[in-house]
Amino acid sequence: MSRPLEDILFGDPGREAQTVTRAVSVTAAVVLLLLAAGIVFRFHAAGQFDARYWEFFAWPTTWAFLAKGLLGTLASAATAAVIALVLGLVLLVGRLSPLRLARWPSVAVIEFLRGVPTLLLIYVGFLVLPSAGIKLNTYWMLTLPIGLSTAAVVAEVYRAGVLAVPRGQTDAARSLGLTEAQVFFFVVFPQALRYIVPALVAQLVIVVKDTTFGYVVTYGELMQNAKVLIANYHALVPVYLVVAVLYCLVNYAISRASKQLGRPMH
Repeated sequence: MSRPLEDILFGDPGREAQTVTRAVSVTAAVVLLLLAAGIVFRFHAAGQFDARYWEFFAWPTTWAFLAKGLLGTLASAATAAVIALVLGLVLLVGRLSPLRLARWPSVAVIEFLRGVPTLLLIYVGFLVLPSAGIKLNTYWMLTLPIGLSTAAVVAEVYRAGVLAVPRGQTDAARSLGLTEAQVFFFVVFPQALRYIVPALVAQLVIVVKDTTFGYVVTYGELMQNAKVLIANYHALVPVYLVVAVLYCLVNYAISRASKQLGRPMH
């Protein structure tokens, strides 16, 4: 007797499926290990593991320089995230507004910012605005475009969460005599946040990665400082490996923090 479609899609995997899953997992792990071993061998053959390429990591000044770049990355990413979360909420409210005068401009801004690459917005702040008499420092030349670009995506993430809240919650709140604004901010939106925590975390990770565009405006973020080390010590692979680990640690910390926020409140 054939299994129902719902059992196939959502039910526990059978014995054969578990066997296939284990085989695929083992095969993938072996392939990845072989690939990693091949990369390490090529780096070794090219002399990238020679002591002269790594000895400067024993100097406190090297780590102080990288730490300064990391702080620059975190400062830019944190401010851009605040801009995105706040402006995204404003755009969401405008998009959900019954007034066309508020809804259509919000839709236009969202679609424009979603369609324009972040790098192009940075070039606008770097090249176009100064010619119009608007001068920003390198921090805002990087942070503001990232925040604006991310705000449009965050607005859509918010909207998905709001639409996921059961209709009965809204009807029940209205029956208690709450205004539309009270229904949204005290009933609907807090519940929507619970649905969209993973998506918001993904956007925060992207914000951290987007700070690597700091080279355009010569902002002192982590990748910019890494390029300075590479230029001085000609250690391309070691520096990028260390920087990659630092980025992974930052993004892991963001993920861990999101899990704490996503836990149900008692």
